[in-house]
Amino acid sequence: MKIGIAGAGLLGRLLAQQLARAGHEVHVFDPAADAQARGAAGWTAAGMLSPVAELECADEDVFALGVRSIELWPRILAQLEVPVEFSREGSLLVAHRGDEGAARRVLEVLEDRMGALGSRLRGNDGGGRGNDGGGRGNDAEPIQRLEAGQVRELEPSVRGPAHAWFIPGEGRIHTVQAMHALAAGARDVQWHWGRAIAAVHAGELQAGEGTQRFDHVFDVRGTGARPQLPVRGVRGEIFFLQARGLELKRPVRLLHPRHRVYLVPRAPDLVVVGASEIESEDRSPVSLRSTVELLAAAHSVVPELAEARIVHSETNLRPALPDNLPVLHSQPGLTRINGLFRHGWLIAPALVERAVGAMTNDE
Repeated sequence: MKIGIAGAGLLGRLLAQQLARAGHEVHVFDPAADAQARGAAGWTAAGMLSPVAELECADEDVFALGVRSIELWPRILAQLEVPVEFSREGSLLVAHRGDEGAARRVLEVLEDRMGALGSRLRGNDGGGRGNDGGGRGNDAEPIQRLEAGQVRELEPSVRGPAHAWFIPGEGRIHTVQAMHALAAGARDVQWHWGRAIAAVHAGELQAGEGTQRFDHVFDVRGTGARPQLPVRGVRGEIFFLQARGLELKRPVRLLHPRHRVYLVPRAPDLVVVGASEIESEDRSPVSLRSTVELLAAAHSVVPELAEARIVHSETNLRPALPDNLPVLHSQPGLTRINGLFRHGWLIAPALVERAVGAMTNDE
């Protein structure tokens, strides 16, 4: 089929790569100047793949999509010509002495939801919002409480917190490498850069210069989908620290009464620290408050970061719907995916799998 995609962020690139491999004629439209322009939210993400940890603010479907996506990522990356850093060695939750109450509340939420989901997801094909087809749900391994010696064995650099828990099976992906590799690997795709799409309808993409017609179209524009979808941008800020000689293999998430702070390693010597979550569509540079709070929290987890260098900071807008949950709606000639919020890299591959399956059924 001749397929049009509005949006060249993470979803648009995954769709383009998968659909072109299936033999379709794929056209992608995006207002960015080229494939390297870092406007899409997918560029500004640490790349944690944490379906269990995200249950604190997600639902059953996001969990199932996340578990499925961790299975899909190695297959997708194996299809690309450019290598992408990917690891699945688990993740750590940590808490400081005195914050046990806040940590315990989060852990109780995670454990209760994991227990409730286990029986429903086992052998179930998921489901989803709208008529979006299915996915696959899987059980996750239980969260493990760690003693001090076990923490030092897993992550010698994590010396600040008094309490730690290990979540097996979770992972991370180098988001910038993956964005580059997905665009470079989609050789048969026709990319239309500098072409903003004003509206999307079944079989049609409307741009300033006229209407383009296709057998099927995908709307994955994020905040650009307004006013057709009630999507808003939620500001996020991250820091890139260079710490030569630092030993950190896994994502580390600090359970704190006020902050959501995580540290994600990237080879050879970078650590990504995030992430603020601010109800604002301001894209200006990071604030003093975020800088002080996030970096002080990161230093409290890994004291060796005291001599790290701040090499880069970045802000962007996460696309979110009113309930902060993703939506996939498919009908003949049209598929809309939006509202991935803070779960983009966690759930995008499984959403694309659903979307392509639903398109095939619709057509």
